[in-house]
Amino acid sequence: MLGLVLLNQERKGFEVCLLVVGAGIEDGKAVGDLLGVLKVHVVLDRAEVLKVASEMADQYGVALVAPEEIFDVECDIFCPCALGKVVNDETLDRLKCKIICGCANNQLEDEDKHGAALMNRGIVYAPDFLINAGGLINVGIDYLGGWSRARVNRKVEQIYDTTLDILETCERDGIQTQEAALKIAIKRIQDKSKLKTAI
Repeated sequence: MLGLVLLNQERKGFEVCLLVVGAGIEDGKAVGDLLGVLKVHVVLDRAEVLKVASEMADQYGVALVAPEEIFDVECDIFCPCALGKVVNDETLDRLKCKIICGCANNQLEDEDKHGAALMNRGIVYAPDFLINAGGLINVGIDYLGGWSRARVNRKVEQIYDTTLDILETCERDGIQTQEAALKIAIKRIQDKSKLKTAI
């Protein structure tokens, strides 16, 4: 694991505490910049990220936390941005977050088992393919061509509505987010296939 960033910010009457794991540090810095973070804590276990941490310290006021303590940090959002399978039998019960939402692939070691355990604990998990959808849309459009930047941006902005659809499906059907996201994705693919067949 390259690093972890704990972001604490009061915004519009509520406090946000975000734990960014991984460095994927560029992802962590981007999340920090996006939120306009005021306080940041970085966990490091590799020397090559010390320079980045130092820069973040200058920019945000960073405190270091030991890597073995990352899963014990109380936060609102745990944001794994580097290694996969960080949520597993050994770490799951240690998590003190409300949401897991990061860009690392395969954040749950076992999607079914750990997804169900997160749901039972009341922790919302945003599946990696949902979080990374904007990048995939952008790459796909670059490959296929023909779309304006404005059209691509509109498509990326629809990820918010898709996220709400997933959360509503979870609530309505009593299923975990990974299952709901797959259910919605499969239906969309089937609908597109039917449309192409009809044409």
